[in-house]
Amino acid sequence: MYLIVNIIGLVVFLSLGVLFSKNRQQIKWKSVGIMVVFNLVLAWFLTSFPIGRSIVAGASAGFNQLVQVAYQGIAFALADWVDVKSMNFVTSSLLPILMIIPLFDILTYVGILPWIIKWIGRGLSKLTGQPKFESFFAVEMMFLGNTEALAVSSLQLQQMKAERNLTLAMMSMSCVTASIIGAYTSLMPGQFILTAIPINVINAIIITNMLNPVTVTPEEDTIATMAGSGSSASTQDVGSGSETLAEATVAEDEVPTREPFFSFLGDSILNAGKLVLIITANVIAFVALAALVDKLLGIINPWLTLEHILGIVMFPFAWLTGLNVHDAFEFAQYMGTKLVTNEFVVMGKVTGTINQFAPHYKAVLTVFLTSFANFSTVGMIIGCFKGLVNRQKNDVVAKNVGYLLLSGILVSLVSAATVGLFVW
Repeated sequence: MYLIVNIIGLVVFLSLGVLFSKNRQQIKWKSVGIMVVFNLVLAWFLTSFPIGRSIVAGASAGFNQLVQVAYQGIAFALADWVDVKSMNFVTSSLLPILMIIPLFDILTYVGILPWIIKWIGRGLSKLTGQPKFESFFAVEMMFLGNTEALAVSSLQLQQMKAERNLTLAMMSMSCVTASIIGAYTSLMPGQFILTAIPINVINAIIITNMLNPVTVTPEEDTIATMAGSGSSASTQDVGSGSETLAEATVAEDEVPTREPFFSFLGDSILNAGKLVLIITANVIAFVALAALVDKLLGIINPWLTLEHILGIVMFPFAWLTGLNVHDAFEFAQYMGTKLVTNEFVVMGKVTGTINQFAPHYKAVLTVFLTSFANFSTVGMIIGCFKGLVNRQKNDVVAKNVGYLLLSGILVSLVSAATVGLFVW
């Protein structure tokens, strides 16, 4: 019975994308169908086949090893934070970011990560039939994160029409950053974290194609590159995700001098430190504010809490992922908490007990949490666009806050329901 409910739920979640579409006539149904089937096969392969499970388990183990290596650096400076029976949240999950982000930045500096993004993006564009840049951007988000991917794509954003800018903004709600996966896998089942990431990439393209279908002509389906001395720009059909990743078309003597490696590394470490502080501040503030809201609501009725209210609102969607009533109500509370705070708040709550959950519940909860889709991300995205594009294009994004939230929620639900089909 629960499998049937899960199947119905997946259909309902996809149907909501059609229901709220800005232009149903322009939806590319063939492309959507191909991507849905591909995602189902990918989820089946990664969760049900020994080789698929081995790939995911190996990737998860790799990230966990990175975290263990990071602990050595943390222990050197803060031994009394590491050599304890139970490390606190900041030490166990956030401080490893200080090593992992510079590692990914180094891979970018030497050209390995741009090369990976380029070829995966090309394959994704061929498979999905979507415009080149949207496909590259989906892959960029998987490795770089939302604001970082937007920042390195500034030239492309300036040259694209406002409707495509909105598509990218909506896609940005559903990403994670590769450099933060180690923090996720230290809190939640790594096999489902690593399964969710590629599933989210495809679903972000599916949902945005439904909610905001945009016709892109062959002339518009280009990748922006820098031309001349860098003061002017042109668009050329090259295989890259952004102007910073594009194959160079400028003369060798016009290429800007590369930043010295150790200067680059120093900036990367500082940025990693800022991210740790930002996440820590957000978690502390959101948990405290939620507690304050609960305290005020408790004056009205002791049962009345933010989680209970959100649980009632989100319950139908949680139940449609194929859970029993008890687990669905609990999951609904976690869903609501994640949307108004962030994924780390919920992960911190369940990390000690999630391995006791039923396999299906464990899978759908972990996959749903594996994204940046929450209210604060909306503000980050709008702020990023404000600094990258003109006022007209930024206004289009800012006026569609509801679509940004809807996109992030639907992608998380579709991904959870897709993976949940194969884990019982």
